[in-house]
Amino acid sequence: MFGNVKLSLFCIISSIIICLFTVSTINQYSQANFSQELVRHKHTPILITQEPSSSQGKKDANEVFPEQRNRIHDSVIVADFEILVMVAPHHNQYSSLDFDGNVYCVFQTNSISPAKFTGVLPSSGTKIFKCGIPENLRDFKSIHPPILTTSTEDYSSDKSLKVFSRSNPMCYDSLSTEEDIILFAKGVNKNPSAINKSPSELKCLFSNGVNNSNTFTTSVTSSSQEVFRCLHPIETEILGLGDGKIRVSLQVNDTVVPSLVYYTPPSQKLIRPEKKLLCACTMVYNVSKFLREWVIYHSKLGIDKFILYDNGSEDGLQDFVNKLKGDYNVDIEVIFWPWPKTQEAGFSHSAIHSRESCTWMMYADVDEFVFSWKWVNSSEPSSDMLRSLLPTNTSSLPSEEIGQLMIFCYEFGPSDQKVHPVEGVTQGYTYRKRILNRHKSIVLLDAIDTSLFNVIHHFELKLGYQGRKVSSRDAVVNHYKYQAWPEFQAKFERRVSAYVVDWRQPVNPMSKDRTPGLGFEPVEPEDWGKRFCEVQDTGLKMLAQKWFGLASSEGIKMVWQDA
Repeated sequence: MFGNVKLSLFCIISSIIICLFTVSTINQYSQANFSQELVRHKHTPILITQEPSSSQGKKDANEVFPEQRNRIHDSVIVADFEILVMVAPHHNQYSSLDFDGNVYCVFQTNSISPAKFTGVLPSSGTKIFKCGIPENLRDFKSIHPPILTTSTEDYSSDKSLKVFSRSNPMCYDSLSTEEDIILFAKGVNKNPSAINKSPSELKCLFSNGVNNSNTFTTSVTSSSQEVFRCLHPIETEILGLGDGKIRVSLQVNDTVVPSLVYYTPPSQKLIRPEKKLLCACTMVYNVSKFLREWVIYHSKLGIDKFILYDNGSEDGLQDFVNKLKGDYNVDIEVIFWPWPKTQEAGFSHSAIHSRESCTWMMYADVDEFVFSWKWVNSSEPSSDMLRSLLPTNTSSLPSEEIGQLMIFCYEFGPSDQKVHPVEGVTQGYTYRKRILNRHKSIVLLDAIDTSLFNVIHHFELKLGYQGRKVSSRDAVVNHYKYQAWPEFQAKFERRVSAYVVDWRQPVNPMSKDRTPGLGFEPVEPEDWGKRFCEVQDTGLKMLAQKWFGLASSEGIKMVWQDA
């Protein structure tokens, strides 16, 4: 009998081992099949979704989209409960849509949410609508692609297609130059500290998006972070794909990365814009109330043009920009850039996009202001104040050419402010940390390395150029980083850098990108108002009052308070 018990135990243990081995094998097989799945679907996998055919809806597709059958649009999840629906410019049936309302996303189970028109991609003319995922679907393991429609009546979505998280590989934008195509893609070079994939492992793949067996590739010449440069196709190859729009993606060995990108040949510019000496570039999200102060201040110090990468703002950014243009005659360009956590890629884009219109570019945020104690005796600001920092580059030795200036920062604390100071950040925040911190940069665009590699605010330079640190006696950046708690709390919602984790994620607790002593939850510390307030510094406050203050019955009023 004891022998039978031993035999039974042996059988049970053996069964468990076999089950565990089987599960492990299945998991490995599933992971291995992910790449095969991408190859099999070519440009219609995972993140690329098609509208359902007319037979899959309760109404004929022409009743939803009156002008054309078999339309295609792309859907991608960009936040926990937000999805972007992208409409390519060749979809003429959308030209009559009311972009101010009356457009809807219809999801599985016929759940509906309003579709808000958010902008047009400059690279392709693609129109983008943003929809919130309905609450009754937020616990679902998968969200099916919605139908974009002007009716709230009953339409069913295609349950055979799914929209996956933005963490999957994806080509999301592009820019064409006369020499090459610059393709922006997530999930290929995943770790900035690791070696980027070699261009020899990659190809740019072109397809008409209909017959995916008809494709061709061109060589990739550079692979860095989320930026990939590849050669243009020849004209005969383009003609071979037919009359439709051509999708472009990355092929990694035998795997094709899902793509939202349409190929756009380089534009033939007959008239070149007048090249500005000094421009400023930043990425913005719902910061319109800070914009007037930042633009007015720096425009008087020598910034000739401002380039704003709009990361999906919902606070009327364009209205603020239009008013600034009208009131102060400033040159401001807004570039729609809806992709989350792509700040480095956006600045790489700017280095090429603005190369013909700007000579030098200052990369800074709207809570950062350049200041010098050498200016305090000046009765008014001068456009020479920032320009005087630029090198003349008259050396006969190429190795001595200056391609980048590095200006170090003072980080200011909440200074006992409870809400955003209406007179502006330069007036409301007057206490800072004692030591200088990381630098911001002014970069010669022609000196930037062809890889376009950057660490947000400074770039890798071509061989023959070098950077130069600016002495704090000549200039610093006042970074109003730790503001009144309601303003600072908003930063917990998103971080724009691709390689900086959100503060809510319990990783890298000692990182310099974290707020010391704050933890992982947006809970206000009792002493928040006095944190990071080691030194009183009213230098820029008093200077700005002298330059931009207006006498009123209530005291000094700053010019940017008139919004």
